[in-house]
Amino acid sequence: MLLSLIALHFVLGMTAPVWTRLLGRNAFLVVAIAPAIGFGWLLTLSPAVTGGSAFVESTRWIPALSVSLTFHVGLLQWLLSLLVTGIGAIVLFYCRWYFTNPPSRTLGLLVAFAGAMLGLVTADDLVLLYVFWELTTVFSYLMIGHDSSRRANRAAATTALIVTTTGGLAMLVGIVTFGVLTGSFRLQAILAAAPEGIAPTAAALLMLVGALSKSALAPFHFWLPGAMAAPTPVSAYLHAATMVKAGVYLVAALAPVFSNVPLWREVLTILGALTMILGGWRSLRQSDLKLLLAYGTVSQLGFITMLVGLGTKAAGQAGLAMLLAHGLFKATLFLTVGVIDHATGTRDITKLTGLGRRMPVLAVAAGLAAASMAGLPPLFGFVAKEAALDALVKIGSGGDGTGVLPAPAFLLVGAVVAGSMLTAAYSLRFWWGAFGARRRPVSVEVKHVPAAGFIAGPVVLGLAGLVLGFSGGPLTDLLASYTRTMPVGSEPHSLALWHGFTTPLLLSALAIGGGVVLFWQRDTVARVQATFPQVPAANDFYRWSMRLLDVVAVEVTARVQRGSLASYLSTILTVFVVAVGGTLMLMPVWPQNAVWFDNPAQVAVGLVTAIAAASLIAVRGRVRAIITVGVTGYGTALLFLVHGAPDLALTQVLIETASLLVFLLVLRTLPKYFTDRPLHSSRWVRMLLAVAVGATVSASVLVATASRTAQRASAGLETAAYEFGYGKNIVNVILVDTRAWDTLGEISVLVVAATGVASLIFLRSRVQQRRTRKIAANTSSGAWLRASGTLNPAARSLVFEVTTRLLFGIMIMVSIYLLIAGHNHPGGGFAGGLVAGLALVVRYLAAGGRELEEAAPVDAGRVLGIGLFIAVGSALVPWAFGGRIFQSYDIHLTIPGLDAITTPWGVVNAFGDLHLVSSTVFDIGVYLVVLGMMLDLVRSLGAGVDTQAEEERTPLPRPESTTALPASARGRNS
Repeated sequence: MLLSLIALHFVLGMTAPVWTRLLGRNAFLVVAIAPAIGFGWLLTLSPAVTGGSAFVESTRWIPALSVSLTFHVGLLQWLLSLLVTGIGAIVLFYCRWYFTNPPSRTLGLLVAFAGAMLGLVTADDLVLLYVFWELTTVFSYLMIGHDSSRRANRAAATTALIVTTTGGLAMLVGIVTFGVLTGSFRLQAILAAAPEGIAPTAAALLMLVGALSKSALAPFHFWLPGAMAAPTPVSAYLHAATMVKAGVYLVAALAPVFSNVPLWREVLTILGALTMILGGWRSLRQSDLKLLLAYGTVSQLGFITMLVGLGTKAAGQAGLAMLLAHGLFKATLFLTVGVIDHATGTRDITKLTGLGRRMPVLAVAAGLAAASMAGLPPLFGFVAKEAALDALVKIGSGGDGTGVLPAPAFLLVGAVVAGSMLTAAYSLRFWWGAFGARRRPVSVEVKHVPAAGFIAGPVVLGLAGLVLGFSGGPLTDLLASYTRTMPVGSEPHSLALWHGFTTPLLLSALAIGGGVVLFWQRDTVARVQATFPQVPAANDFYRWSMRLLDVVAVEVTARVQRGSLASYLSTILTVFVVAVGGTLMLMPVWPQNAVWFDNPAQVAVGLVTAIAAASLIAVRGRVRAIITVGVTGYGTALLFLVHGAPDLALTQVLIETASLLVFLLVLRTLPKYFTDRPLHSSRWVRMLLAVAVGATVSASVLVATASRTAQRASAGLETAAYEFGYGKNIVNVILVDTRAWDTLGEISVLVVAATGVASLIFLRSRVQQRRTRKIAANTSSGAWLRASGTLNPAARSLVFEVTTRLLFGIMIMVSIYLLIAGHNHPGGGFAGGLVAGLALVVRYLAAGGRELEEAAPVDAGRVLGIGLFIAVGSALVPWAFGGRIFQSYDIHLTIPGLDAITTPWGVVNAFGDLHLVSSTVFDIGVYLVVLGMMLDLVRSLGAGVDTQAEEERTPLPRPESTTALPASARGRNS
């Protein structure tokens, strides 16, 4: 169910343009159905979750790595999911009135983000959690940079992406470490049997880095205010209510087990308190309502993260209460800002005045939210802050099991009280700046009164904070199952508006009173703030780091990326020799019982191959060099054959032949010789490097083959190939059955590569080139080849034409035989496609591009596309009928009348009894993709170049002086 809910979000996100086109702004109401359904389904889980049970759903994903699509909904996940879905539905409903011209991009990204966030807070597999974690980062990046024409949007989006992704990479290292140490990526399994030692501690702290960057704690706090460049509904949902809670959620999930690891509490208390004060202080300086709330969000996130990470029962209860309260009041206030901006065209509090009279309902809702944020009774924010102060006082009184000394504990209490004063001050600043009636030299007018549906979201969320303020008892029971998981601490007080005259109440009164004073003396506070020295902030350090990185990248690129293929290869091979060869040289013991060869034929083939490779040193001609390289390739094929691998030998021969022909097609446009200059000293260095690479590879193979400690991976493949793949050719069964996903990826790469070659060669489209040559073809009768009559008689070869006429049909039949027989004998779709492609190459070489069009009057792009479609379809059809993707079926057919044919030599039934495997259809797709690639290559590098040369569109090098050219050439170039 949960996986289907998440998928529904993504489906609605992908189809957002359709809904926008059909329904306009009402499309937001349609996509809001997804989070609304999720919210309703989560409510049905409340009896089980509040009773201490959990909803678990699991689907296999990557069993070889112990990774699965596993979801776990306990109390913590349930509470976060309610925030994600509930506020998500309200924000999408709100967007119906916020956006005048509905942007389908924002609509799709918002609902897809809601699905990713729902997956993040419910994923039990840490790898799956990381996938959703990075999806939220990407969606946030796209929505912050929604207006790519503005530099501020681009810069803010990039900053958020870099900061949160950097933290995410640190978290990934921690996830992998936990997986290696425990043998599982399941979060609940890791928490149930948490490992101890230096490595688990490092892993926990690395995951903490990811959480701190995502939740914008210092020193990562600077990205969040910049993210306010996004539309206000995006800010309300992503950067106030949900995405920034991802880090808080991760800390809360890990705290019951890892809060006692070294540096955990120290990091969270110091950075949490610092972030709370820093965000509140910066908030008092803002005149833009969104920026004011943004810095307030930074402050509150520091406070909440510190609470959930302390690891005591009281702090855990208070942290979840603050988490819920913050989601309600901050979403309310951001949506309020959106209404104000929409109605007045500004968010500047120096221009706003008297909105309370024009928007009384909105002013009341915003007042409730601001009061909750400030910690005023009877709002839920007061109840949560009382619980937080009570937890901190308990730590200050006796450590509450945390081992924190009294002095640091009281410093922490003082920092939280100071931060709460700033919170009360900027809460007053927000409401008074937005709705207060003041005299302004320049003020704005309300363009229109907001519709009831527009303010419904803020009103509902604001009232929710008021209702929860009187629901302390049920909420205490609700959070009890999470509170009990904390390792230390005394039992917390129940969440309530009144506990008597206690120390937390006194601290709350002190914080509220101090906030009122700060707001009352706001002008004095502003003057004091202006006197503070300008110290480098975190965002300044970030910009300096990015500039330094750019400078280093430019310098390194200028020295390394010189455009020389020889330089690139030398660098790569040098690193290989130093890393691998250096490691091999440090081996204390080398294999003693190495088998150098199985029979003398291998030695003979190896010597011929080595001589051919060595002779390349003295080769100057390009064609001779390619043919010599081909000798090494054919030598490798012979080694495969001698070693008992005819399938590999056949494929190697075909690939080598195709490569040789393609190289020759390319080289015909290049000079005949590489160079006439004498050997440069660098050639000797490259020769030495080549010898070192050869020695390193040989030593690596020797050590690898003699160092096997486990059973070979191929053990049992001969049996499995026949039982499950229904074939006797293990190689082909592996390609189309066992590793069909890999083959599908490889043919996809072939499609891209062929398209890339065609786009580099053709100046017009492939279809236009083919049609142009087709029209000009001479189909005169009586010729051995249909287009041979169009060639220059001096360039024709009658023997070649006759041979081509005889061989073409045979080669096509052989290719089809290899395709059909490949499952049980040497061959397959790849080999068959290569043979068919070579047949087309032969037709081209015999009579040119027009003959190629007569042989293959189809567009290569269509052949590639059809082949890929057949391959993908053969994978999905079994799944559509209840099987699994790429499932194979064994098919036996008997043709009546052909099952028993009497001959002079006896009864033969080879024609009537057919054994077919459904994966042959996948092989047909491979066949067509390879054929299309060969057709594209020969049409691009062969016929395409010919056509361009005929039309004199091939670029010619400009000579340094025309005096060295013949007169005819000088006249033509002039």
